[in-house]
Amino acid sequence: MSTAISTNTTVEWFFACNVIDVPPNGGVCVKYDDVQIALFRFARRDAWYATQNMCPHRQQMALSRGMTGTHDGEPKVACPFHKKTFSLEDGRCLSDETECSLTTYPVRVENDKVYIGIMQEA
Repeated sequence: MSTAISTNTTVEWFFACNVIDVPPNGGVCVKYDDVQIALFRFARRDAWYATQNMCPHRQQMALSRGMTGTHDGEPKVACPFHKKTFSLEDGRCLSDETECSLTTYPVRVENDKVYIGIMQEA
């Protein structure tokens, strides 16, 4: 599946897992080629989010094991190592004024299957 974004970029959708494979209000790690992606099921909002799995501070693949919640009504994940929080909507750090942020990916669910979009240059 591909969806056009602009004249130079498309989104390549890949099958990540089945809905039942992700715990409500939790996350799992999904691999796409050599990239680890943290996939979150935010059941309280019936929403799905995907970010890079690597913590930008510790450089360890752990965000999929982080705690989810909200910050001023915005869905977030807290790194399991240092508890810094990141927006699941746009990846920005919510804990402090650091320049670090997460890469985010679009997610869609169809027929109980979860797909993650990867930006591809056309």
